[in-house]
Amino acid sequence: MQYQGTLIAVSDMEKAKQFYETVMEQKVIMDLGVHVAFGGFSLQSNYAELVGADLPGKTQPNNFQLYFEVEDLDYWQDKISGTQGIEFIHKAKEYPWGQRVIRFYDYDKFIVEVAESMASVAKRFLTQGLSVEETAERTMYPVEFVKSLM
Repeated sequence: MQYQGTLIAVSDMEKAKQFYETVMEQKVIMDLGVHVAFGGFSLQSNYAELVGADLPGKTQPNNFQLYFEVEDLDYWQDKISGTQGIEFIHKAKEYPWGQRVIRFYDYDKFIVEVAESMASVAKRFLTQGLSVEETAERTMYPVEFVKSLM
């Protein structure tokens, strides 16, 4: 068995597709109108009909998120902040291992997380003057990983 991705049921396909394609810069792999596939996840506009069951939509489930990694979190925070109708859960927040993350709701109230890649976190620490060993300890990544970034 091989996992093939996540499907989220959306209320307005055009609005959701525009958000993920334009704002989140995801490439459409396949567009069937009611089903749009991106790399790793898909949108479905007629989910209850597809499944053949009465499935009332739950708004803002808060127990599921789509996760994206980026190299420049500040750029993405500014871009998302400028997108009408997007509500932040929190803006840039740094975790003990150094990774900075933002979380917000998409138009269907699914949580979206955008986080710095750990490679960019390690590079940031190295640029700030931390040694390879200090960076490895702070990020909880192996020394070999940190060395590979130099």
